[in-house]
Amino acid sequence: MNIRDKLLLAAAVTATLGVAPAAKAAEKIQLIVGGYEKIIYLPAKLAEGLGYFKAEGLDVELLNEGAGVDAENEMLAGAVQGVVGFYDHCVDLQTKGKYIESVVQFSHAPGEVELVSTKYPNVKGMVDLKGKNLGVTGLGSSTNFLTQFLMVKAGVPLGQFTSLPVGAGTTFIAAMTQDKIQAGMTTEPTISRLIKTGQARVLVDLRTRETTQAALGGTYPAAALYMPNDWIAKNKPTVQKLANAFVKTLRYINTHSAAEIADKMPKDFYVGDKEGYVKALADGKGMFTADGVMPQGGPETVLSVLAAFSKNVQGKKVDLYKTYTTEFVKQVK
Repeated sequence: MNIRDKLLLAAAVTATLGVAPAAKAAEKIQLIVGGYEKIIYLPAKLAEGLGYFKAEGLDVELLNEGAGVDAENEMLAGAVQGVVGFYDHCVDLQTKGKYIESVVQFSHAPGEVELVSTKYPNVKGMVDLKGKNLGVTGLGSSTNFLTQFLMVKAGVPLGQFTSLPVGAGTTFIAAMTQDKIQAGMTTEPTISRLIKTGQARVLVDLRTRETTQAALGGTYPAAALYMPNDWIAKNKPTVQKLANAFVKTLRYINTHSAAEIADKMPKDFYVGDKEGYVKALADGKGMFTADGVMPQGGPETVLSVLAAFSKNVQGKKVDLYKTYTTEFVKQVK
């Protein structure tokens, strides 16, 4: 007998005996986050800190995984119900026969930056990174997707640079400090830490809608809660509860200051520099949507970016309407 059947049996026995039922147990959900200390994925830990999951009757366990590609593999293996990661995986995986979709769209810009080490002052653009080692969180990750696109767009073919998986945070910083990578794509608060110490400078900025449109040719929906389409179809009440919690979190982000938001986050996320964390959050929180709705034209931009370099996508038919849904976010009150 599974857990659900046992709960139903207990409720039936309670009703028969005329005893007041006990409080309903919270529904257990596991979500894996592609690095929950990253500001781009802030809504996951913030929703937890604000108590929004519990308010929906959910017991959500957030599991941390440094690279989005590894997070998606865990979900596809059935180890977790969903991923907080980049929407572009929904498009990429459909070309491989895997159907997943964004349920809540957290952001309309990647929140990423291509940093270049200050040891290389002659690097003025992506084209100057030909022959260099470029740091990404993981091979097949969104940082790798974006890096490959920017290099190909600059006229540097695949094979004339090396994507080196170095993770994020301290491992990314160590790789740049030791000159294992000469440039790399990363997020806040790593960006601010490297700039503050003078170890790196910004080469391409994808933290705002405007700079993203200039670099990628359109709005690029990034951080999202995505889940397998078939699981969503079978568990709509649960998905709605998750959407409720996350949309309320996005509303909180859009109506509170960076300092107020930072106070709700785990202190170890500051890495000993709360002031720097607050500044990074203030500079970047404009990337978040206010309502969790997929931005118009965003999926088309993502498909265009992936098709520019990926043989997995080139020549494949992708049904973008099966890569996201607004069914749940539009029902949030």
